[in-house]
Amino acid sequence: MLHTIDMKPTNTLMRLSRAEYKEIVRWTEKLRPTRRCMKILKDKFPSHSQSTLLSIFSLEYQKWIKRTFSRHHVPDVIESYYQRYLSEAKAQPTAPVLLELANEVDLSPALMARIILDRFLQGQDGGMPSKSVLNSMLKEPSLIPDQILASNVYQCTINDCCYGPLVDCIKHAIGHEHEVLLREKLKEKNLSFLDENHLRTMGYDKTPDIILEVPVAVEGHIVHWIESKASFGDDQSHQTYLNEQFWSYWNRFGPGLVIYWYGFIGELDCQRDRGILLKDCFPTDIVTLCHATQQDRSPESQNKDKE
Repeated sequence: MLHTIDMKPTNTLMRLSRAEYKEIVRWTEKLRPTRRCMKILKDKFPSHSQSTLLSIFSLEYQKWIKRTFSRHHVPDVIESYYQRYLSEAKAQPTAPVLLELANEVDLSPALMARIILDRFLQGQDGGMPSKSVLNSMLKEPSLIPDQILASNVYQCTINDCCYGPLVDCIKHAIGHEHEVLLREKLKEKNLSFLDENHLRTMGYDKTPDIILEVPVAVEGHIVHWIESKASFGDDQSHQTYLNEQFWSYWNRFGPGLVIYWYGFIGELDCQRDRGILLKDCFPTDIVTLCHATQQDRSPESQNKDKE
């Protein structure tokens, strides 16, 4: 028995061709992670959402940092950055010395703040500071005993759109917000499901965000599970997710749906026949399969039959 759920799209489509994606990437290579860079990207690509552009920029910038960070983490280089900070902060105590230094040497402001704070604490205590102390001061710069350094760390944190405790907090909140949105959409359509927390209480260690208790069909493809990703799906991140998450979900639960809320490279949606469907929003129409076979039913339903 089948019935169709119609639903209007709640956001604009953010599926990009590889050519469109590469054009945006070419522009991100010219920018650094400041708030102003997002205005530049939005002005250049007005048809794309700011969230999509920020996600692409963040992914590309993180790749670049991974390739170049080691050259900033050499003891002699760290010491030269620290001595320069001390000299310039003494001459200009109200200037954003660390932020300007980070931009000059092409390093994330938040990572520059971490390096300099770590070096400062070593000078204070004569040893390596614990990660917990370092992280707590980065999250709350007022804990730093030097007021000028505290101000500089704060400036770096609020002006970095890719790294640092503020960005981590925002990413976590956005991820949670989209998981809540997904659950609300499913409840609106009276679709019964088990979420990640419920599945873990049942003993599953690696689970998608949602397991549907009764499978559905989306664009002619059966869906047993849904994974929510509050990010853009590029080649590298998608391949990592396939290897570390999606194929293991497929092996355990069957075919499923991945929602990249901030879009993805269209050519990556090439595994539909193998059981992994990509979308950039909640499906606009869903065909509910009201009678599931034993193989199709959820883990909880099958467990009840065994009791």
